[in-house]
Amino acid sequence: MGGLWLLNLVRWARRTRPEPLPEAPAGSTTVTMRDGTVLHAQVGGVEDAPVTVVMVHGFLARTIEFDMQWNSLGHRVRTVRYDHRSHGRSDHNAGPLKVEDLADDLAQVISQLVPDGPVVLIGHSMGGMTVLTLAIHHRDLFDERVRGVALLATGAGHFISSHSWENAFRWISRKGLLGPALLALRLAAPALEQIRPRRTHVMRWSTRKVCFGTGDIDPATLAMTHQLLEEPSLRTLTSLQGSLLRNDTRHGLPALKNVPVLVMTGTEDRLTRPEHSVEMARDLGAGATLVMIPGAGHVLNQTRPVQVNAELHRLLDRVDAAADHPHEPQRHAVTKRIDLAKAWRP
Repeated sequence: MGGLWLLNLVRWARRTRPEPLPEAPAGSTTVTMRDGTVLHAQVGGVEDAPVTVVMVHGFLARTIEFDMQWNSLGHRVRTVRYDHRSHGRSDHNAGPLKVEDLADDLAQVISQLVPDGPVVLIGHSMGGMTVLTLAIHHRDLFDERVRGVALLATGAGHFISSHSWENAFRWISRKGLLGPALLALRLAAPALEQIRPRRTHVMRWSTRKVCFGTGDIDPATLAMTHQLLEEPSLRTLTSLQGSLLRNDTRHGLPALKNVPVLVMTGTEDRLTRPEHSVEMARDLGAGATLVMIPGAGHVLNQTRPVQVNAELHRLLDRVDAAADHPHEPQRHAVTKRIDLAKAWRP
């Protein structure tokens, strides 16, 4: 009986530890931020390509969430991706983080790894918020170098009329009323981390329910996403959560109006509702293409790589066309955008 109890204790201890990260992939490098934080990054693709695509991952993920886009686009452009601070192989911060910090990091990544030439930014979820925050605080990059943007399963912080509970929570967060609760969670995080169970059936079910749509049924993708979400510490979860809840990057949208933009979402995204993509596309105007994938959830770049990659290649076609005809106004895919938006009902 004592032996069985000890065996169960060992199993529990092993399940409270994250899986170790595999060896760093080819092309790995580091980027040092102004405050000394070191970020892990990876450079690949066509070395002398005229355009560089920078991929910005979402909350609690790391670079591998873009594996299928990395492989597809790497035959055409130079590619860069990196782990946010407190994620993946990058240094971790002890204090709270803001999306503004991540935007400053992105500016440094571009400055050090893409010092010249046109840039296309792809942001998924929190990565999209980071791109929009970059547009607010580093507008010069969009005026001079950014030539295209893809916003995947993300939002700019619009208030959606049909989501009263979400709107109330967003308002409370922006008023700072969640500050004490988030501080308590940050203080408790180190202790809770020691007993936090991983690789449980409950967490796997929650990942499936929250991140995937009814049309997303690949078990391997579910397993990978489940592992990704459990890798970061609870401190990372609590350090950024307040900033994400307060997210309001609507003022970044005007900086994108002069470049081709892809706004892409799944109709069953439960984390960033599709209405947010509709509102962003409406604000961006004729230069934006809105694509909504029926039955897809939040991690559409992993569950629907064929559709996502095809749209990203179309975005690059538009970037190439804009470079050849720089004085022509942005007009594209209005029919696709309107048809899909009208066909979808919340």
